[in-house]
Amino acid sequence: MTTFNFEDGNGPVPAHQHSNGGGWVEDTAYVDVAAYIGPDARVTGNAQVFGNARVTGNTWVSGNAQVTGNTWVSGNAQVFGNARVTGNARVFGDACVFGDACVSGNAYVSDDARVFGDAQVFDNARVFGNAQVTGYTRVFGDACVYGNAQVTGYTRVFGDACVYGNAEVSDNAWVFGDACVYGNAQVTGYTRVFGDACVYGNAEVSDNAWVFGDARVTGNAQVTGNARVSGDVEDDDTSEDIFIEMNGKRYKLVEVA
Repeated sequence: MTTFNFEDGNGPVPAHQHSNGGGWVEDTAYVDVAAYIGPDARVTGNAQVFGNARVTGNTWVSGNAQVTGNTWVSGNAQVFGNARVTGNARVFGDACVFGDACVSGNAYVSDDARVFGDAQVFDNARVFGNAQVTGYTRVFGDACVYGNAQVTGYTRVFGDACVYGNAEVSDNAWVFGDACVYGNAQVTGYTRVFGDACVYGNAEVSDNAWVFGDARVTGNAQVTGNARVSGDVEDDDTSEDIFIEMNGKRYKLVEVA
């Protein structure tokens, strides 16, 4: 019986080298003949690798994880727990996908990013840098989450939206369209940030507030309650007007010197 020490604390265990690539596979795991397991890659536990998937570099697929389809896991990436990487997805760099998370479609997770919990990243979405996507979050469309951003809870980030910097989006918030949340901004509650809106600086948007249109919420601003903030650009003026709608009335915010 052939054994191999995966250096995971379990000592030498029954294992074999995969016929396509030569990487070590614990006998409890399953790898399709067509799948490629590179010479330095590892597949352990009850992990499964199906289809034309490629596991290369120093990657590790373990636990009950599944890597299927035309996916590519490379670099020093890890996929473990009950995580799934499917479709044409890519996980590379030092990225980790774990828990019950799923990365699918043409999505990329790279650098030191973490996708975990029950989060899903799909379509053409990108998660990179030191970003964390967790909880029951869905990141999809052409959305990007990067930098040190954290997206958690039951949030949705989709369309061409971007969340980056040290921004946090949590609870049941949605960021979509061409909206951006960045800097140290926080978007929480049941808020909606969409259109071409931007929330940045140390701004906070919470409760049931909406920020949309061409609005810019920045500095130490706080938008709460049921507020509605939108921005208009005058045809004969490049400045932006920002409005708050509350209790059926619309108020223009004017800077006072």
